[in-house]
Amino acid sequence: MDLQNKYMQLFLKEQIKVLLAQEGLKLKELAELISENTGKKCSPNALSLKLNRGTMTYNEAITIAGILGYKVQYIKEES
Repeated sequence: MDLQNKYMQLFLKEQIKVLLAQEGLKLKELAELISENTGKKCSPNALSLKLNRGTMTYNEAITIAGILGYKVQYIKEES
């Protein structure tokens, strides 16, 4: 994994932690919501491992954002 990709995965982990705190949810509750919304079993342990290992996919991150009531948006930086 290159440095930029590693940074993005760490950034993603921190962003999800922030969203959980804002929504007053624990990782266990998020895993339950993912299971309910996707129909795929998601354990808190598996979710934690994905975040810590940096193996969460873009689609998984988009799904989590949507479940929590957020959307991912790209904003061009001004030069």
